[in-house]
Amino acid sequence: MDNSSSIPFLNANKEALASYQKLVNHPALQEKFEIQSYQLDSDLQLSNSFNFKGKQTNLEAAARLLQKNYKNKSFPTVLLTDGNQTNGNEYEFSFDPLNKVFPIVLGDTTKVTDLKITQVNVNKYAFYKNQFPVEIFATYSGKEAITANFKIFQGKSILVNQIISFSPQKKTAVVQVVLPANKIGLQLYKAQIIASKKEKNPFNNTSSFAVEVMDQKTEIALLSAINHPDIGALKRAIESNVQRKVTVIKPQYINELKKYKLVIFYQPNKHFNTAFETTKQAGLNSFIITGTSTDYSFLNQQQSDVVFKMSNQMEDYFANFNSEFTLFSSENIGFESFPPLQNSFGTINAKGNSSVLLSSKIRGIDTESPMLVFSENQGKRAAYLFGENSWKWRSHYFIENQNFEKYDTFIDKIIQYLSTNSVKQSLVVEHQLVYNLGDPIEISAYYLNKNFEFDEKARFEISIVNTTSKMNRKYDFSRASNSFKVNLESLPAGKYNFIVTELNSKERFSNTLEILDFDVEKQFVNPDELRLQQLANYTKGNLFYPDKTDQLIQKLLAESEYQPIQKDVVIKSPLIEWVSLLIFLLFILSLEWFVRKYNGLL
Repeated sequence: MDNSSSIPFLNANKEALASYQKLVNHPALQEKFEIQSYQLDSDLQLSNSFNFKGKQTNLEAAARLLQKNYKNKSFPTVLLTDGNQTNGNEYEFSFDPLNKVFPIVLGDTTKVTDLKITQVNVNKYAFYKNQFPVEIFATYSGKEAITANFKIFQGKSILVNQIISFSPQKKTAVVQVVLPANKIGLQLYKAQIIASKKEKNPFNNTSSFAVEVMDQKTEIALLSAINHPDIGALKRAIESNVQRKVTVIKPQYINELKKYKLVIFYQPNKHFNTAFETTKQAGLNSFIITGTSTDYSFLNQQQSDVVFKMSNQMEDYFANFNSEFTLFSSENIGFESFPPLQNSFGTINAKGNSSVLLSSKIRGIDTESPMLVFSENQGKRAAYLFGENSWKWRSHYFIENQNFEKYDTFIDKIIQYLSTNSVKQSLVVEHQLVYNLGDPIEISAYYLNKNFEFDEKARFEISIVNTTSKMNRKYDFSRASNSFKVNLESLPAGKYNFIVTELNSKERFSNTLEILDFDVEKQFVNPDELRLQQLANYTKGNLFYPDKTDQLIQKLLAESEYQPIQKDVVIKSPLIEWVSLLIFLLFILSLEWFVRKYNGLL
């Protein structure tokens, strides 16, 4: 029995219960079958009572569970449902084809005029002062041509207002719009489509969605004492991501670096002394690029990640990509074919916790020296590119591909890695910012001990408060495989503040979430008769309606392949108990021995 809330919404709960009672109470069916009664919503459970309050319908999960519980058994399945699945994969081909399924279609199959927003595609995140795309799919069910008014709201403001036409020939429409991200934080939107005539079900005309707008503008200082084409090429590559801004500064004019997240040192020399000190005091990550104008003695004094032993001779170095690099995802965009970088000849040794992305070659011979290396020391990250003329790399890539896309992405990944510090948090909480009412509202957490190892003995509690009603609830987390989880499915729609506390260490994590008033079970006006018919055909069963339940009963009784099974239990026992037989044999053997002894035969 489909126990979801869509059954009473389609006014089918009374006829569903009537058909159910006819089936389970029929004497002949009880005589022929052992009847197992299940309720179906988000999962499948043994039950003989139904409240029709399920928030999700997963017929595919029911199919898998039936196959698992009744493996290698022959049985018919009667499925009382509207066929509208809200969660899971395609169910019509998930049932065991060797066991017949007889769907009873619940709900009015009469087609009515209905407009519906079926899907909204939008990224969860957008960047401040950018624009983000939204794609909305709408469908129409009806026999005449109509027009509809499509709108997107943010609060009371109308951001989009369009007229869309539908007809029996044109039953779908795709609306693609671009919305501005003008406010930082979680932004809620509502898409709505209203027909020119009244509809039976207005609930599926509206769909809410949310986007978190983040201010991720990364300010980068590029310090250089010389003019070089590399500086312009590097600035353009970095700023191809609109969230990056590069400021070129002469090192002797540096005052403070508080507003910057990363400092790039281009061919540093003694004029960079103050800049290095300021960077260390600010705790910033760095990207050092060397070349023929670099003072390597000075550079050896300013950092401890790499040791340079360089001569005055110049050399051309070709790049060799390291496919085993794992700090972040990287792609070989043809580095081996890139023009060489020029640098002083000598030896470069990376120390400590270093990872090499590009190594160097001289005239086809691998030097086993790094060309692009990343280092991490006490939570601070640094990158080193050994060689100038990287502007030729960007130009070469454009000549080969007619765009800068993958080269600029390569540079952006370096900047992204260096713009983030690797400070590990002890308490980690994972959750979404927005949930739909009826969806699983799951929050997971885990705690790392002082060695940053997963603490199995951690204990978590969540306190959650509705910002409007001030309703306050507390829940305990339960242990999962590699984390602790809590499910807040029972919460009503609204905005919530919550605090997760690790009870042993008293560490806390706080944030907000919102549950949208969106009932997915109210999105349907008719049962999905077509898919239920496909299910019946696939399993060689038959489709029925509630008023034809008596015909279904006769069909089940007439099915010759489902015959009652008689079991005979046969217990075999010996006429003479084996203990008595053993004693008798011992007596006979002993008697024979005495007789032989008495007659002198032994």
